[in-house]
Amino acid sequence: MEGKANGPSENQAGRSVSGPTNPMVTPLLNDLYQFTMAYAYWKAGKHDERAVFDLYFRKNPFGGEYTIFAGLEECIRFIANFKLTEEEITFVRDSLPGSCEDGFFDYLRGINCSDVEVHAITEGSVVFPKVPLLRVEGPVAVVQLLETPFVNLINYASLVTTNAARHRFVAGKSKMLLEFGLRRAQGPDGGIGASKYCYIGGFDATR
Repeated sequence: MEGKANGPSENQAGRSVSGPTNPMVTPLLNDLYQFTMAYAYWKAGKHDERAVFDLYFRKNPFGGEYTIFAGLEECIRFIANFKLTEEEITFVRDSLPGSCEDGFFDYLRGINCSDVEVHAITEGSVVFPKVPLLRVEGPVAVVQLLETPFVNLINYASLVTTNAARHRFVAGKSKMLLEFGLRRAQGPDGGIGASKYCYIGGFDATR
């Protein structure tokens, strides 16, 4: 696994990272379960405890022998711009039980990923089952909120990239490949919700 230290280098200080390519990729691209978990950590006073999560997959797609790792850049874009808006916090408040304390929503207003470290295999690498693709370390409540979006972003990108690599291998380097994939895409935002066709999934948490 290759990793680089987080934070800007001297020649990148002050440089901003663009947001996710798809504007639907926000902190609410998530399962309600993740917010209930974050609330449980907060209620127990454990939300700032450090935790380490590994993201890996269990089976190669298409019955193949390898997977091409993709989606890392979108994950970096996501965490670099992670911030819940007031509208999003209101939605979370309305979705959680009314017994949730107001202090939790104040906590959500202040969180970001500035204290999160990510180590990853180089995007575009050939990868195999049960080998961690990403290792995410940070405050447990924050990294809990990264699980679902990270799995979603990596699931679809790796599936499509692996499929493209398989087609290129069959066609050879000399042929031009044309893909009419929009016909099969699941709506104009085909990447969202497409993970049911993928085999990658799941954080393995060690705390």
